[in-house]
Amino acid sequence: MSGAPTLTDGTVTVRAHRDDDLDAIVEQSQDPDSVRWTTVPTPYGLAEAQYFVREVMPGGWADGRWGFAVEAGGRYAGTVELRDEGGGRAEIAFGSHPSARGTGTMERACRMVLDWGFAQQGVRTVVWHAHVGNWASRRLAWRLGFSFGGTLRGYLRHRGDELVDAWSATLLSTDDRSPRTVWLETPVLTDSVVRLRPLRASDVDRVVEAAADERTQRWLGRMPSPYTSDDAATWLEATTEGAASGTSVTWAVTGDDDVLVGAVNLFDIEAQTSAEVGFWAHPTARGRGVITRASALALRHGFETLGLLRIQGHAALGNAASRHALEAIGLREAGLARLGTFVRPEGRVDAMRYDVLVEEWRASRAEARRGISA
Repeated sequence: MSGAPTLTDGTVTVRAHRDDDLDAIVEQSQDPDSVRWTTVPTPYGLAEAQYFVREVMPGGWADGRWGFAVEAGGRYAGTVELRDEGGGRAEIAFGSHPSARGTGTMERACRMVLDWGFAQQGVRTVVWHAHVGNWASRRLAWRLGFSFGGTLRGYLRHRGDELVDAWSATLLSTDDRSPRTVWLETPVLTDSVVRLRPLRASDVDRVVEAAADERTQRWLGRMPSPYTSDDAATWLEATTEGAASGTSVTWAVTGDDDVLVGAVNLFDIEAQTSAEVGFWAHPTARGRGVITRASALALRHGFETLGLLRIQGHAALGNAASRHALEAIGLREAGLARLGTFVRPEGRVDAMRYDVLVEEWRASRAEARRGISA
């Protein structure tokens, strides 16, 4: 085939690139996310877009670089390629115009190109790679049904001779084109006092203040010490990984001013049946019941939305504040965990285990409602 066929699902069209795409291609290629996550030339102007549209894309077809422009609403929305690797293998690559991100346009385009590659080009296995940290690309691959294969260290060439870590995933022609794992959402939850929302990069300074606090350092003894903004950024990435792998949900705890005053999470989620609740407070929030309220919202989400059957927690025997919070949200003592946690400066110390079953949680809520109505 000498060039891209035109494919459409009635909403999105994939087709050959055209000169009337040039301005939008320049906009996309100058966008900070495109520069960060791809090898698009920098600086990028009209001359580079003309070369891409008139030379790179049409010329690539002879070498198995099957490139398509994506169109939605009559406007250029990005580019998607299948790159023939031989032997029934191909790599998929895609990039969206900023105006098309979050609209589902690229997912529709990728589905059409994948179907075309499997049916028309004899592709049997498609691989996807992205820089570690490119969550938008990973989430799209997940929605398309790719199986996440892990991290390849120092694999993708970025700028010059730089090699960066890469995520990898595969899709077979025989695979169901739907997510193969659970990607947990982090919904906004609120009561009359606290609000739980997803963490964001602007929370880093508050996270550092809380995690570097002497009391936090004592009872969460495995936290890095000293605790820096790099540690906070790494933790934020880890919370996103937990959601992507279906093992945890983590919230920032805030008030009406949206300033982080703590964090609460459900972690070690197992097959949507059990989890552990964890939390910490910024020093300014202690003694106000904020974390207790936040943890109660997290429990409700775990039981009512995630369908968990049991939620547990633990705290060092001497950590009276955490033990009180666990008991206040309905968890019951479930036995001593000898040397079950790590604190500073002692090291390993005994902890009390707590848990609550969904039946017990429902009963306690019903009793509380009866008490209010009485």
